[in-house]
Parts: sequence; C-alpha cells; structure tokens
Amino acid sequence: MRPIGFSTGAVAKADFRCALARLRIHGITVVELSALRLDELAPLVQALDSLDLEGFEFVSFHAPSRFSPDDEAYVVDRLQSVLEREIPVVVHPDVIFRPALWDDMGPGLLIENMDKRKAVGRTAEALRSLFDCFPKARFCFDLGHARQVDPTMMEARLILENLGERLAEVHISEVNTSSRHDPLSAWAISAFRSVASLVPDNIPIVLESLIDQGQSDVLTEVDRARRALDQTMCAIG
Repeated sequence: MRPIGFSTGAVAKADFRCALARLRIHGITVVELSALRLDELAPLVQALDSLDLEGFEFVSFHAPSRFSPDDEAYVVDRLQSVLEREIPVVVHPDVIFRPALWDDMGPGLLIENMDKRKAVGRTAEALRSLFDCFPKARFCFDLGHARQVDPTMMEARLILENLGERLAEVHISEVNTSSRHDPLSAWAISAFRSVASLVPDNIPIVLESLIDQGQSDVLTEVDRARRALDQTMCAIG
C-alpha cells in the first residue's frame, strides 16, 4: 500500500503541533513539516528537538516558498539544522538565487516542479537544466502543479520519464486557476491516474489539499489520493 500523508500547513497552517496531533489520531505515517512563509521557518526549526515525530515513517520539510535574495543565506543557514536531522528539504527553484549556497545539501535537497505562476521549473526540459546544476539533488513531483501547467498530463509524463530515478516525494492536490491547493476532485483523480504507473509504490505521497477550514478531512483526502494513484479503481464523485 502506498505511503500517504499530509503537509502540516494544509491541516492547520502554522500550527504544526496541532496538525501532527490530528494526523497521528488517524494513523498517518507520512508528514511534511511546512514552513511555507518566511516567518514560520525559525519557530518550526527551533521546535524540531521537542516535536513528537514518533510513528511517522517519512518526514520532510518544506522551505519557505517566497523570500528575497537578501534572506537567502539566512534561510539556507536555518535549513542546515533540518538536514542535520536527516530530514530532506523541499525547495521551490525560483528562490534559489545563488546555487552555490544550496549545493552542499546534496540528496537532502528536493527540488519541486512549479505551477503556472513561476517562470522556472515547470517543464521536463527546464527541470533537466536545474538538475544539471544540482547533480546530487532529488525530485519532489507536484502532480497538481503539473496538471495546472498542462491539463493533458503529457508534460507530467515527460517529467516522470526524465526524472523518475530522482523521485523522492510526490505532492498531490487540486491546484485551481488561482494556484490554490484545493481538495481533490473527480477530474483531478482521473488525470493523476493517467501517470500513476510512473510513480513507484514506495514513494511517499504528501497531500497539500487545504482542509484547515473544514473543506474536507484527512481520511477522505487520503482515500481520494489512493484512488488517484490506483489505475484499477473508478473515480469518485
């Protein structure tokens, strides 16, 4: 059975302790600690030693998705504390301003493909160029981003065929036209199933579907993600 879990930010935004508690109640064993906003980074890093992560078989950390070049050295310095705990770090390529600062992260650096708002990292060709700069880095594939960029999922297939050997984590959600991560729809499930065979069964799946305001719930979204990655099942309504 595929390992499927959640981003803490999708469950309870900046309240990572609450999110972890909610996920533990449901027996979730995959979690991504989210510091998507710059002001969330230091509190989450400082809390790592006191966080109860027992029972989680896969843990990753999402770096801030937006900050200025002046903040880059500060961010990388804080992320070193994460990597020292052998927790891989997911990074958006558009905040890598000085590649030399990130190069020492090696396989702990997980570069993510981008949505239509970003000018870099959206296609297989663009991602190939990025990984040429980071030969030891691994790949976090965001299915929702890929579908938003190309609803036919042909680009998603090209990305997986070209970077499958680097794949370390998969993000899944419904990414709408405003680039918001919504709960999964039947249309998204059907689209994702078209490339599911290219995602090995052992790769951790992290849901980014926002459920922090009751839009859906943990177990419903996990079930939808499982259906989206199982070609033998019918789409839900």
